[in-house]
Amino acid sequence: MDNKNSDETAKRELYDKQVETLKLFLEKKAISQAQFDKSYHDLTEKMGYGE
Repeated sequence: MDNKNSDETAKRELYDKQVETLKLFLEKKAISQAQFDKSYHDLTEKMGYGE
C-alpha cells in the first residue's frame, strides 16, 4: 500500500513539474497559448488527472 502511495506521489510530482515547465515556456513565449492549452490538456489526460 505504501508503494502505491509513493508511486502516486511521484506521479503527481512529475505532473506538477511538467505543468510548471509548460507555464515557464508560455511565460517566456517559447510556446503559444494554444500550444500550452493543448499540451496541458494532453498531459492531464495522459497522467489520469482529467475529468
